[in-house]
This record gives sequence, structure tokens and C-alpha cells, in this order.
Amino acid sequence: MKRILTAVLVALLSFTSAFGQGKTQRNYVIGFYNLENLFDIYDDPAKNDEEFLPEGKNKWTEAKYNKKLHNMAKVIGEMAKANGRYHTILGVSEIENRLVLEDLVSQPEIADANYQIVHYDGPDRRGVDVALLYKPEQFTYIDSESIPFTFEDTKVEITLDKAAQDYFRTRDILMVHGTIDDEHFAFYVTHLPSRIGGKGQDLRSRGAEIIYNHAVGMMKKYPGIKIAVMGDMNDNPTDDSMAVWMHGKENMDEVGDDDFFSPFLSMYKAGYGSLAYRGEWSIYDLILVNHDLAKASEGLRIQQVGKKGFYGVVFKRPFMTTQKGQYKGYPFRTFSGGAFIGGYSDHYPTFIVVGK
Repeated sequence: MKRILTAVLVALLSFTSAFGQGKTQRNYVIGFYNLENLFDIYDDPAKNDEEFLPEGKNKWTEAKYNKKLHNMAKVIGEMAKANGRYHTILGVSEIENRLVLEDLVSQPEIADANYQIVHYDGPDRRGVDVALLYKPEQFTYIDSESIPFTFEDTKVEITLDKAAQDYFRTRDILMVHGTIDDEHFAFYVTHLPSRIGGKGQDLRSRGAEIIYNHAVGMMKKYPGIKIAVMGDMNDNPTDDSMAVWMHGKENMDEVGDDDFFSPFLSMYKAGYGSLAYRGEWSIYDLILVNHDLAKASEGLRIQQVGKKGFYGVVFKRPFMTTQKGQYKGYPFRTFSGGAFIGGYSDHYPTFIVVGK
């Protein structure tokens, strides 16, 4: 009996920690997770998936694929245990197609969440897309759009010449529109261009400009709509793409009508990270919310989470973290040095909580 009571107490403390005050109000978890190359084992001539085939460089077998699915589902399930509920909205990146998402949401660890999928095939040369999972009992889907990455009418100073711009391909930006508690919401899921080779700051700024302009259009079309922008930004919240082009503000009192609150900015300054590279931690896995979700006078608004007063969470557990060797303390990834090591992702997931 003592052991049972202790387990119950731990669960209650975990719930209270995750949601701040432990109140019995309505709360909804909104998060993002880079799934690190969730590819199936089948050849798709339209995708650059050669490395992720049984005979490919990564020897991507059915057993490895199933292990990867189990690992991703385990993380999502562990977040649900910690929060006392599944995510209402979970944006994901680095997925090959709809099939891998169907396989993921049917995993026994999370099948009871009844996640529905919003996904479009995109033009990325690596063959990866973004997508959104949602619980239909909590989010009512209205419509969605796959927004292409273009260079038309940009105010960003682009370094690529016209030929390079025409050749450039990256992930589309996903916008999903619906309601939670009869309030209009729009969710943007993105995976902005890579930093490989030290390039792309202007490209990431352009991606943020596209999202921001579209979001402003949604705010004009649906006055009072609440918006969350999430994704692997390949930038920290202090970089120009987020601070300038997404109008991301660190403090609530700085957030004007057309600005976004950037809850992970203060966390980044405090030393938190969702991924590490050469000993340096970054938070690329960001979620920003518009004025009406940050400072709503009524209805749902972003909530403080945990005892330190932050408005965001970087979710990590020991099983998701490398425990020894050169990369001790880093996220426990799927591959290392080209070898399959059976880990989870090279990114930790992040989330926010909205409630009344």
C-alpha cells in the first residue's frame, strides 16, 4: 500500500510540476518534435531516400524502422504521462511521407491518442516533410494549406542569384486552421533551411518572413485568431529570423498587436537547449505565439509551466540522452558516425501549454 501511495504522489507532483499550479482547469499541450529522419524502408523514386533502404548506406531494415517507430512513440507517450494528457497538437519534422506517420500513430504506446494527420508531400531535395498530429476530440479541423518557400516580394537581402533561387528547394510550410474550445486557432509547422556550410541566414529569415506575412493575413481574416508557430528553425530565438522577421519578443509587455511572444528566448539565455553541437547548446525547436494567444483577456492563453516561471518546456529524460562517451549528455540520436545506435532523435521535443 505504501508503494502505491508513493507512486500516486509522484504522479501528482509530476502533473503539478508540468502545469504550474495543478488546477483542474482546461489545459492543452501544443508541441513540436524533430523526429530525425523517420523514413520507411521502401524506395520512392520521387524522394531522395536511397540511404534509407535495406541495401542503402544506412542498411535501413524493417527491424531498424520498427525500433525507430517504437522510440518516437515512447517519447510521445512519456510526455503524455508527465503532463497527464496527450498533446492536443504535435508538429513534427523530418518525416518522409504520410505512411510513416500512420505507422507512428498506430504504435501501441500512443494508439489510444487517436491522432489524426495533416500532411502534404513537399519539394525538399532530401525528401523530408513537416506534418501535424492532432486529437480530434480537442481540436476541430477546418482547413489547411501547404505554403511554398518562394523569393517573391521579399524584403530580405537574398545572397543567392536568380539561377540559384530557381534551383533552390526546401520544405513547404504547413498551416492548419481549426478550433479549440470554439476559439479559432492557426498552427504553422516549419523546418527552416539548414546551417550546413555556414549558409542560410538569409534563407531562414525569408522563411520567417513568409510565415509572419501569412499569419498577419490570417489575423486580418479572422480577428482574434490565436496562432502558434512551431518548428526546427535552425536558428536560436535571438537570431534575426526569429527576433526580427518573426517579431519575436522575450517579455510579455513587449508584445504588440502584430508581434509574437517567444517563450524559449528567456530559456535559451538561461542555458537551456534542445540540441547540442561541438559543446554548444541551442534551442532550434521553437514555438512562438501571437498577441492574442500570449495576452488574451479572455479564453485560452499561454500558461506558465513548472516552478521556474517559464512558458515553455524542453522535454528530456535519461533514456533520451547519451549516457557515456564523447557525446555524453547530448540527445541520444539514431545514428552516430554513420552507425545505427538505436537512439531517439538528435533533438529534444519542446512544448507549451495553453489554458484558461
